[in-house]
Amino acid sequence: MEDLKAQVLELAQLLDFQEGSVVSRELLSLKTGTLTVFSFDEGQGLSEHTAPFDATVLGLDGSAEITISGTAHTLKQGELLIMPAHQPHALKALEPFKMLLIMIRS
Repeated sequence: MEDLKAQVLELAQLLDFQEGSVVSRELLSLKTGTLTVFSFDEGQGLSEHTAPFDATVLGLDGSAEITISGTAHTLKQGELLIMPAHQPHALKALEPFKMLLIMIRS
């Protein structure tokens, strides 16, 4: 992670898509939070779960459906979605999808 500091990063280029897979790369990991880039092949996703604090997703490429407490949201490149703490959420890539996950602990 140290090699990424003090550099301009093109986030969508940090990971490639892998057929049938979800790939992640942690960019920053601190006691106060994390920054992680994900790529999802079409149809791949994350099963429903909760987090103890708000989580923010920034779409970098493609689109995905993110369901929060039963309500579906379509997230595309350049769009941001804040997922509230303690609310069940899940993700499914509608096409190859890349995102930045920002977790700030409170």
